[in-house]
Formats: sequence, C-alpha cells, structure tokens
Amino acid sequence: MAQFEEGKKMKNPVENNHSDSVSEFILLGFPCPWEIQILLFSFFFVIYVLTLTGNLCIISAVWWDEYLHTPMYILLANFSFLEIWYVTSTVPNMLANLLSETSTISFYGCFLQFYFFFSMGTTETFFLSAMAFDRYLAICRPLHYSTVMTVQRCIRIGAGCWVCGFSCFLLPVYLISQLPFCGPNTIDHFLCDPGPLMKLSCVPATATEVICAVFNSVLIFSTFLFITSSYTLVIRAVLRVPSAEGRHKAFSTCGSHLAVVSLFYGSIMVMYVSPTAGNPAGIQKIVTLFYSVMTPLFNPLIYSLRNKEMKMALRKLFRIMRFGQKQPFKN
Repeated sequence: MAQFEEGKKMKNPVENNHSDSVSEFILLGFPCPWEIQILLFSFFFVIYVLTLTGNLCIISAVWWDEYLHTPMYILLANFSFLEIWYVTSTVPNMLANLLSETSTISFYGCFLQFYFFFSMGTTETFFLSAMAFDRYLAICRPLHYSTVMTVQRCIRIGAGCWVCGFSCFLLPVYLISQLPFCGPNTIDHFLCDPGPLMKLSCVPATATEVICAVFNSVLIFSTFLFITSSYTLVIRAVLRVPSAEGRHKAFSTCGSHLAVVSLFYGSIMVMYVSPTAGNPAGIQKIVTLFYSVMTPLFNPLIYSLRNKEMKMALRKLFRIMRFGQKQPFKN
C-alpha cells in the first residue's frame, strides 16, 4: 500500500504537467495602451486583406490565362495558395488577441498553431527550391526542359512539397509537446513559437533544444544552398546569352525569385540560425512579423511588378472582373 501511494505521488506531477497545471497559454503579444492596440489591429487587418487579395489575384490569373498553364506559374500559384494559409495561421488569432483582454490559447490550440505555421514555413522552403530548380532547367537546360519538367511532373513536385513540408515538423512538435509545463504559462510572443515554449518547461529541455536547432539548421541551410547553387548556375548561363533582350527577360524572371528568397531566408536565418535567443523578445517579435506577415504581402507585388507575363495576365483578369467573361479583350 505504501509503495502504491509512493508511486501515485511520483505519477501525479507528470500528469499535472500535461493536463491539470497548464491547460492554456497566455500570448503576451504587444503589450501597449488600448489606443495603440487599435492602431495595430487596423494596420495588421489591412495588411492581411491586401495579402489575401494579392495572392488570390495571382492564383486567379494563372487559373484564367491558359498561357500561364506552365510549370513555372503552376508552382507560383501553389506558392501563393501556401502564402494565404501561412498568414492565416497566425494573423486572425493575433487580431483577435489585440481586441481581447485575456489573449489566451488552449494547450492543444497552441500546438496546432505551432504545427501548421512551421509546417507551412517548411513547405515554403521546398517550393522555393522547386521554383529554383525549374528556372535552372529552363535556362541552363532549355532543350531538355519540355521533356523533363512536364505539367504532370510539376504537379507531382508540388504535391511532394506539400507532403514533405507537413511531415517534417511532426517530430519537433511531438518532442516539445511532451515537455512538462507546470507554470507559468505566459508566452512573450504573438504566436506559439518553439523558443518561448521551451522556456516554459518545468525541466531543462537541452536535448529537445539541440534536436530542434540541428533540425532547423539542416532544413534552412540545405534548401538555401540548393537554391543559391541553382541561381548561381542560372546567372552564369544568362551572362553567356548574346542577346541583351534575352538576358533582360531571364534576369527579370529570376530577379523576382531571388528577391523573394532573400526576404524569406534573410529573416528566418536571423530568427532561427543566428543567436537571437539572448536578444530581447521585442526583436524576435519584429523579425517574426517580417517573415510571417510582411513577406507574404511583398511576394505578390514582387512577382507582378517584375514579371511581364504576370502583369499581362492580371490586366486580363481585371478586364474579366470589370466587363464579364464574355467581354473580348486584347493583350
């Protein structure tokens, strides 16, 4: 009987860590006066609407214009669809918390947000790699491009990006969710980020931190090196093109891709590779805001402003929306 009681005492703390002690987290977000929170709500709401509108326009343009039914634009439409859900995984909850006095999120809701946000971020790295590979084939292997990168193979690559992206982060999410959380439960962030979450663990999580750090570094650097290697070969091939018009067209297309890669990878490397863990939480929030909220807004602008075919397709789309589908239009 005494052994049973002793075993019961030893078991209860673990159970409490996962259920009784912490059933929800408090997202501290942006602690500021009410007037400033209203301004932040208005600002992020406008950014969110513009992000949805811009990416939906790209998806619609690719859908309506048969000339854009090519591997490059199919990948771009998938990328825009991903950006919509990427920003939706955090911004609506952040907007609700700005108008709420409690700003709480359930234990399971926190880890669901963690999983979907970082899975879509991982999927984005795979899509950027696929888009870089597509440009490499189109410019460096033009004679083989139509046979290697068919529409069917492009769809399979896109499906592989989605499946791999949502499979990779299962292990980090599982490991962090198994940590004992017995209070406090305040996360000094506007989303469930692994760094602040691990700090709330009742016991040191050194092994989990190392595994997550290695995982992030391998994922970020492997895809980044693949992308930079692809575009290095592309730039070398473009510089050998005798036609100035051909060089301009190639640089215009690849320039938009490189701009998106620089924005995304620059911010996530600052956040997850450089030693920002010792920096103030405010800096981490700003960096996270940049790659999770601002980058999805910039991407449609970059692709539409620097791509002639996309600009023509968007003009066609706006004519369709204005005059109706039966109204004839000219390029």
